[in-house]
Amino acid sequence: MTTTIKDFDVKEKIQWCPGCGNYGLITALKGAIADLGLLQHETVITSGIGCSSKLPHYVDTYGFESIHGRSLPVASAIKLANTKLNVIAVGGDGDGYGIGVQHFVHIMRRNYNLTYVVHDNQIYGLTTGQASPTSLLGMKTKTTPWGVIEQPFRPLAVAINGGATFVARGYAGDPVHLKELFKEAIQHKGFAFVDVFQPCVTFNKINTYPWFQERIYKLEGHNVEDKWAALKKAYEDEETDYKKVPIGVFYKVNRPTYEEQLPQIKEKALVDQKIGEVDLSGAYKELK
Repeated sequence: MTTTIKDFDVKEKIQWCPGCGNYGLITALKGAIADLGLLQHETVITSGIGCSSKLPHYVDTYGFESIHGRSLPVASAIKLANTKLNVIAVGGDGDGYGIGVQHFVHIMRRNYNLTYVVHDNQIYGLTTGQASPTSLLGMKTKTTPWGVIEQPFRPLAVAINGGATFVARGYAGDPVHLKELFKEAIQHKGFAFVDVFQPCVTFNKINTYPWFQERIYKLEGHNVEDKWAALKKAYEDEETDYKKVPIGVFYKVNRPTYEEQLPQIKEKALVDQKIGEVDLSGAYKELK
C-alpha cells in the first residue's frame, strides 16, 4: 500500500496565523511520513500545549494532545505499550524546553525509539509574545520589556551531551530540506531529536524569515559520528554572534534502544501479550 501527502490531510481549518512557520513544518512532516510509506493506523503524533501542539489535529493519523510540556512521557508510554507503532512527539520551545525540559533530559539517556520535533520560534506564541527559553539575549518581549538577561537554552548541545542518538536542526522556510531531515530522523533506530527554526510572524519581529535566510547554511562534510565536532557546530551560531547558523544533522550514533533492552517486551509488544495468564496472587498476598 502506497501513501501520498494528501492521505494525511484533514477537513479541519488550520488555526495558525498566515505566514506562520508551522505551515512549512507540517508540510515537511506530512511529506516525510508519506515518502516513508507510514500507514495512518500505525502512526501516532503526540503533543503538549501551544501553537505547535495543535499539529496532531491537522494530520490524519492517531494523535494525542496532552498537557503543557508532557508530549514526551505520553509518547514513551505509547511506544512501550506498542513497540510496532511509529511515534512522533511534537512541541514548542516553551513547551519542551521550559516546563517539559525534565522529560527531554531523561528520555534522551534512555534512548526510546521515537522522534521528537520541536517548533522553535524563540517566543511564546499562543500566549501572545512572552520570552521563551530560546529567546536571544536582549530581546524585548511582554515579559522582558528591558530585554532578556538570561542565557538562551542550547537544545542541540543539551541533546548531544544528554544521550540523544540523532540530533538535527532544520528550518521551516526550507521544507524540502526539512522533509529529508524528518525522514532520516524517523528512520533512525533510537531517540531522534530535530529542533526546527519556525518563525513566528506575529510576535517575534527579530528572528524573521529574512533574518534566518541571511544566516543559515547547510552542513556539508561534517562527521556526524564525532561528538566533539557536533558540539562545536552546536555552538557556532553563538560564537559567530549569529552570523552563521548551521542546519542539518549534527550527531548520529547507534546504541541499543530502551525497548529492546527490556526483557518483558523484547520479544513481543505489550499489546500482544495475554495478560490473563499473568499470576498476580503473590502481589495480592504481599499487599494484604
